[in-house]
Amino acid sequence: MPLGRELPQLLKRCLFYKGRKFDFEVNRLRLPNKSEGDWECIRHPGGALAVPVTPEGKLVLVRQYRFATQRRILEFPAGTLEQNENPLETIQREIEEETGYTSQRWDTLGEFFLAPGYSDEIIYAFLARDLTKLDNPPKQDEDEDIETVLMTPEELEKAILQGDPVDAKSISSFMLARRFLL
Repeated sequence: MPLGRELPQLLKRCLFYKGRKFDFEVNRLRLPNKSEGDWECIRHPGGALAVPVTPEGKLVLVRQYRFATQRRILEFPAGTLEQNENPLETIQREIEEETGYTSQRWDTLGEFFLAPGYSDEIIYAFLARDLTKLDNPPKQDEDEDIETVLMTPEELEKAILQGDPVDAKSISSFMLARRFLL
């Protein structure tokens, strides 16, 4: 924080909705210039994402129906952190459930805010290598509509550049992983 710049003062916090995956609140703030206003915020426990790479160099993605967009989106496997669960445990579980693969080698790619204009959600990104296809993968969650898709890094980059529906967390994680892929 630059010297002389104070942070806004929280005057009031109102929880409007407590949900299964996130909470929605409205906060009354006083800015350093003394003006006041309300800011909406989604409070989220965070998520973990994997960029899985097969021994042949293919990326393992999922095409998943997302209600908010009313369409299927191409994404890397990801999941919401459960209470008291670290991000690596989350993504190790999710990659098996969503793709039927497991990984023996996990590298941290980094972490980033998903949409800091309205949410505190952080995505923890990992590179998953030395993949093995499970003989008996766990069943997908009942509320998910997921198809596994294999692509080369070049095919994914082309899909992104031509405007195919790919979510932002996957594009960001792909950029973090590119140095290992190309």
